[in-house]
Amino acid sequence: MPLETTTRIVRELARHGYNADRTAVTLIANADDPSRTLAAAVETAPDGALRITSDHVRSVLDADTSTAPDPPGTLGGVDDGVERTRTVDGGVEADDGGGSGTSEPPTPAPPNPSVSTGNSSAESANSAERVPVETEERSGSRTRDRSPRSVTIEGDITGQSTGTGEYDDFVDVFRDRYERLSKLLRGRVNHRPATAIQEMPGRSDAEMIGLVNDVRSTASGHWIVELEDTTGVFPCLVMKDKEIADHVEELLLDECVAVSGTLSDDAGVLFVDDLYFPDVPRSHRPSTADRHVQAALISDVHVGSQEFVADAWSAFADWLHTEEADHVEYLLVAGDMVEGVGVYPNQDEELDIIDIYDQYEAFAEYLKEVPGDVEIVMIPGNHDAVRLAEPQPAFDEELREIMSAHDARITGNPSTVTIEGVSVLMYHGVSLDEVIAELPTEKASYDDPHTAMYQLLKKRHVAPQFGGRNRLAPEEKDYLTIDSVPDVFHTGHVHKLGYGKYHDVLAVNSGCWQSQTAFQKSVNIDPDVGYAPIVDLDTLNLSVRKFT
Repeated sequence: MPLETTTRIVRELARHGYNADRTAVTLIANADDPSRTLAAAVETAPDGALRITSDHVRSVLDADTSTAPDPPGTLGGVDDGVERTRTVDGGVEADDGGGSGTSEPPTPAPPNPSVSTGNSSAESANSAERVPVETEERSGSRTRDRSPRSVTIEGDITGQSTGTGEYDDFVDVFRDRYERLSKLLRGRVNHRPATAIQEMPGRSDAEMIGLVNDVRSTASGHWIVELEDTTGVFPCLVMKDKEIADHVEELLLDECVAVSGTLSDDAGVLFVDDLYFPDVPRSHRPSTADRHVQAALISDVHVGSQEFVADAWSAFADWLHTEEADHVEYLLVAGDMVEGVGVYPNQDEELDIIDIYDQYEAFAEYLKEVPGDVEIVMIPGNHDAVRLAEPQPAFDEELREIMSAHDARITGNPSTVTIEGVSVLMYHGVSLDEVIAELPTEKASYDDPHTAMYQLLKKRHVAPQFGGRNRLAPEEKDYLTIDSVPDVFHTGHVHKLGYGKYHDVLAVNSGCWQSQTAFQKSVNIDPDVGYAPIVDLDTLNLSVRKFT
């Protein structure tokens, strides 16, 4: 087999059961005889090795100098002093005819280089620039820029958890939530504490920021919304004939909002004229990559289930090896790599692999089918072997070792991942169940899961309601707030495909790789199986490919 491209080298290594780092692949590709170099690397690989490393390939080349490649940037071993660059074609990949999403792909927004993801300690701890890879010649007219790539991650709870479940932990997390979200609202209202409003005379104008403590309707059909800040609770009345009454139906307990209005004659209640959410500013403009590069967004693989669609996965992996997918350099997986064990009643009857560690071993094997030069970022979900309470830390060292063959970046749920200057908020999405259950169908539904994602962006929190369907862990800070507006919001969990733009944020729920289970059938969930949304990071255009 000719090995003139790194893609073919990666596939040949995978056929032998190995992965490789990108520098190793490049060294093989630049050898005088790539086939012989690859065969020697495989034959002399250490026992039990899963990855071919650059050091190992160099040792093979040193043992046979006739296969040594020319140094990067030289011709025939002579440095010609010319800096070489590659260009890429623009445009959006078309659907392959196997299916499409639930709506037309959203239109791109202009770039905004000023958007920043910050420089937190979590980001620094998780930031790592990959080893530079030499520019790769592709067969045909297309080429790919293989310049060094960096991925930064922030908001990762892994190794940062301090919660013990004590009362003070709950106080700390809600206080932190209030302080952080109220900052987003203080420019819109002149906030006064609840205790200060209680001292004001009747008919005074008043404005307040608080967490929603209670929402109830009166006998006349009006709404009482109790808001709580760090000083106390104050009741607010929203009249049913007000335009803002529709927004009351969107409220969830514990989310942060602001109100303005007039106190009653006895100053015992605030008649609300305006209601504000933290929201994404309409002035927001997303950042985009400065070159044509793509990311594939997937979730809910569920290896270990009898309903895992292995053929569709292999078709997807095969497509990633084609020239058509040449610009797909990132794969972002939003949780539920495996089916898990004991997640729901009688789950064992639907398992193809019973042992949880064997499930991850199998997932690692499927991961090997992905080209070795694709950057992979993964977060856990509610079926994975991590704590259920959010924020979820990343996989432990034992599971990381099992999944080490592809050198994927593994971070907590949620995390904000910045690639090519584009920030992607990755959240598995368990809270979407709660949003869909609590809100009217026109506001959020399983058929259009991105509408529920819009609500989370509007509330600037991925899991606003505490103590409901979603388990939340009290920490000294609230890792679930959306402090910085992402360019892309990526979720999974509900096994439905949906996407769209909300105030220029691209929201994508990426479907699943598991056909309908008996449980899903019992609750009338018809999953969208085998889809891979592909995002152009330079335009934030989206295309959807189907592999079933």
